Amino acid sequence: MTHTLDVPGSVDLGTGKRARVQSDGVDIALFNIDGQIYAIDDSCPHNGASLLFGKLDGRFVRCPAHGLSFDLANGCMRGGGMNVRAYPVEVVEDRIRITLPTPITSHL
Repeated sequence: MTHTLDVPGSVDLGTGKRARVQSDGVDIALFNIDGQIYAIDDSCPHNGASLLFGKLDGRFVRCPAHGLSFDLANGCMRGGGMNVRAYPVEVVEDRIRITLPTPITSHL
């Protein structure tokens, strides 16, 4: 199951900008690359470093801690190996919407 996160209108995500939003305790890094919005987990799977301010190379972001590069479109690491979660994004009436998995909660 999934749910939708509407990014607040106060988040400035013009072309070339980045931002961080949070949903259910997970930080999500948003990138606007040439008008295309991408959303990935803001945590490198290698050691948890933030990817938000990593160096961009086209649609790849490089982890500032150890240099691993991830494709913003699908979360796959360049060359294979570890991946980050990438989320579907759509822009509806100038609002950014991210489709996220519904968290599993325990009913014990």
